[in-house]
Amino acid sequence: MAVRSATTLGRVYVDAAHLAKLEFRARGLSFVAPPPVSSILSGDHASRLRGRGLNFEEIRGYLPGDDIRHIDWKVSLRLGKAQVRTYTEERDRPLLVVVDQRMSMFFGSNRAFKSVVAAEAAALAVWMGFAAGDRVGGVIFDDSSVVRVKPLRSRNRIKLLFGAIARMNTALHADSVHRTDYGQLDSALEGVLHLAAHDYLICILSDFAGAGERTRQLLQQLSRHNDVIAAMIFDPLWQHMPEHRALVVSEGQLQVELRIDNERVRVPLASMLEGRAAEVAKLLRSSGVPLMALSTDEPAVDQVRRLFGQRARLPSGAGL
Repeated sequence: MAVRSATTLGRVYVDAAHLAKLEFRARGLSFVAPPPVSSILSGDHASRLRGRGLNFEEIRGYLPGDDIRHIDWKVSLRLGKAQVRTYTEERDRPLLVVVDQRMSMFFGSNRAFKSVVAAEAAALAVWMGFAAGDRVGGVIFDDSSVVRVKPLRSRNRIKLLFGAIARMNTALHADSVHRTDYGQLDSALEGVLHLAAHDYLICILSDFAGAGERTRQLLQQLSRHNDVIAAMIFDPLWQHMPEHRALVVSEGQLQVELRIDNERVRVPLASMLEGRAAEVAKLLRSSGVPLMALSTDEPAVDQVRRLFGQRARLPSGAGL
């Protein structure tokens, strides 16, 4: 088990208590978002969410003021007088967070690791859903396992979910024998298919390492009957490549020193990282799933607040 301290908590590692405290930071946030900021990594997401569905309640006689679009003409003709179908809004919409804690996520060049940003953003999503009265659950995965937590409106269920995230998060360390299992992303999405029947809200938080054609197909399949949001966690190293120092990177037992102070190393490396980010973003957008980007260089709370702003602070008459 990794050793946590005040200096590493929220930067290198998280624990369940840290994720629980984010409940207060999620207050006032809504999954209805303002217009997205233009970026090669981001895409439309606000207008793509379907919102809560409607449940059929009954057929009754037409009353003045009823929406004529709800008239059931077949029943009306059979009974000889106008009948309308009435509906009630779904009281809850199950929420699933899909949280990547593979070795590829154990990286951060400045403020925090990708694994931490994914965990914190997932916790904020959970608290947003719980505050809206929704059942919450998740699928958490690392390089060797996939844990499924069935949605339930319960603080004990949230505690179980955060515990699973924290266990995988604190198991990450530089000397790990594990290397990124690129197939685990698709395995996790297949696990989501077993949990999400229809009308779920699914938030996927990952760097999408290993994403390919099968990933695109799974995302399309999930989004047919559910709202799916893909949050691509990225480190902005390729945007701000340091020019005057070497960079040591490791994945398990392999360790490499990159002499990025040398322009012949720095420029191709930045180009490769940028190209890979754009490639994954293109694949995700081609699936039809709304895409947003979360950086390791800024607190997850601030980014989520900007992407899913507080309704109360929107200008009067602003569209949601």
